[in-house]
Amino acid sequence: MKIFVPLDSAAKALGADEVAAAIQIEAGNRGLDVTVVRNGSRGMVWLEPLVEIEIDGTRKAFGAVTAEDVPSLLDGTLESLGTVEDIPFFARQTRLTFARCGLIDPLSLAEYEAHGGLVGLKRALALSEEEIVAEVTNSGLRGRGGAGFPTGIKWDTVRKAVSARKYIVCNADEGDSGTFADRMLMEGDPFTLIEGMIIAGLATGATKGFVYIRSEYPDAIAVMEAAVRIGLKAGLLGTNVLGSGKAFDLEIRTGAGAYVCGEETSLLNSLEGKRGIVRAKPPLPALEGLFGKPTVVNNVLSLATVPVIMEKGAEFYAGFGLGRSKGTMPIQIAGNVRHGGLFETAFGMPLGELINDIAGGTASGRPVKAVQVGGPLGAYMPVSKFNTPFGYEEFDGQGGLIGHAGIVVFDDRADMLKMARFAMEFCAVESCGKCTPCRIGAVRGVETIDRIDAGDAGAVHLLTDLCDTMKDGSLCALGGFTPYPVMSALTHFPEDFARQKEAAE
Repeated sequence: MKIFVPLDSAAKALGADEVAAAIQIEAGNRGLDVTVVRNGSRGMVWLEPLVEIEIDGTRKAFGAVTAEDVPSLLDGTLESLGTVEDIPFFARQTRLTFARCGLIDPLSLAEYEAHGGLVGLKRALALSEEEIVAEVTNSGLRGRGGAGFPTGIKWDTVRKAVSARKYIVCNADEGDSGTFADRMLMEGDPFTLIEGMIIAGLATGATKGFVYIRSEYPDAIAVMEAAVRIGLKAGLLGTNVLGSGKAFDLEIRTGAGAYVCGEETSLLNSLEGKRGIVRAKPPLPALEGLFGKPTVVNNVLSLATVPVIMEKGAEFYAGFGLGRSKGTMPIQIAGNVRHGGLFETAFGMPLGELINDIAGGTASGRPVKAVQVGGPLGAYMPVSKFNTPFGYEEFDGQGGLIGHAGIVVFDDRADMLKMARFAMEFCAVESCGKCTPCRIGAVRGVETIDRIDAGDAGAVHLLTDLCDTMKDGSLCALGGFTPYPVMSALTHFPEDFARQKEAAE
C-alpha cells in the first residue's frame, strides 16, 4: 500500500508532516506494509492535507486529513473524495505545465521519466539551436513572470549573441501577493524546471544556469538543491548531458527577499553579489546580462513549460488559448474564496467564471466587490469587468494586467481607499531607490491618499497627476505599475474616496 502525503509548504502549514508521522506510527503498530510517499500538491489548498491511498494501481483521495483521522483512514472508514481527477475543481483543468505535480515523488527521476519526463529534452538534443528556438517561438509561449514577452524572441537574441560564455537564469523570486505557482512546481516537480533550463541552454549555447529563489521558500530551495544533486549523479546535468557530449551546469542561489529582485536586472545584480537595484536599459540582459554576458532570464513557469512544448510540439501547445495568449496559464486563486488553489487552464476563461464558478465565490458568503489580478501592482477589477477573458491583450484593454496570474478576491467590506494606500505604501517600502518617481512618488502617494481620507477632495487631482508621473517616469515596473491598483480603485470605486470632513470642520 502506498500513501501519498504532500510535502508542499501549504500542506505542511496545514498539518501534512503530522499526518505523515501519524501514518508511519499507526501502520507500524498494526504491522501494515505501508510506503509513505511525500508528493507535491494537487493544488486544492482547501482540501490540504490531501492524502491519497494507492491500492492495486488505483488512488483514492481524502481531505482535509488530520492526524486524528489516521486510524479511520487505515480502517477504511474515512469518507473518500474518490479520485483526484474526478474532483470538479481538478477535472475542469488542462494540466500541461503541472501535469506531474502531486502525481509523482518529486525527487524520483525514474518516476519523472515514467510520466513523460525527459522526452522533450531527448528530442531537443537531436535538433539544432535554430530548430529548438523555432519550436518555442511557434508555440506562442510568452513570459509567465508578468511582462508576457515572447520567449522565443528572447532566446533567439541570446542565441545570436557572440560570446564565449552565456547564462540561463531562472527567476524564482516569486514575490507577488496571492501567487504560489513557482513554489508549488519547484516543490512538486523540480525536474521539469531543470529539463526546461537545459533545453534553453541547448537553444542558446549557454552551459551554465542559476535558479534564484527567495529565502522565504526554504522547502523549495531544499527540493531544488536535492534535485540538482540527483541530476548530476544521473548524468542529467554536468559535462555530458544524457551522454550527448553537451554540457549544462546548474546552481541554486538564495535571494534575501527583496520584492524588487523580481525585476530581472535587480535579480542579476543580486546574483553578482551587488545590491539589488534596477539597471537602466539598454543594454538588454539578453546581450549584456549576468557578469556582462548574454543571458536568458525567464520565470519558473516559462521554463517549466518548455519540456511539454518540445515533447508534444509547438502546434499542440499553440492549439490552446485565446488570440496572442497561447497555451495554458496556471492561475492562482487566493483571498476571500471558498476554493483557493492552483487552476491551470487555457487562456480565455472569463474572470467571472473563475471567481464565481471555479473558486465558488467568497468564503464569507458576501458579494464580491473587487478582484486584484497580477499581484500588488495589478489593477482592481470590479464585478462589471467580470466578462473579461483571461488573456494578456484582453486584460490590458480593460486597464488591467495578468502578471504572474495571481488572483486575490475581496468582498463588499473592502475599503478601496485603504487598498490604494497599501499599494503606495508597498511601493515606498520595496523601492530600490534608483529612480525618483518611484522612490519619492510612492511616499508622496501615501501622503496624498491620507489627505483624501481626511476629506481633502482637491487632493484627488493631485493623486491622478502623481500616478501619471510614476507610470511614465519610473525605471521599472515597481513604480511604473503601482498606479494600476491606485487608479483602478479610484476609477471603479469612487464612493470609497468621497470622504466627508467632520462636521466640526
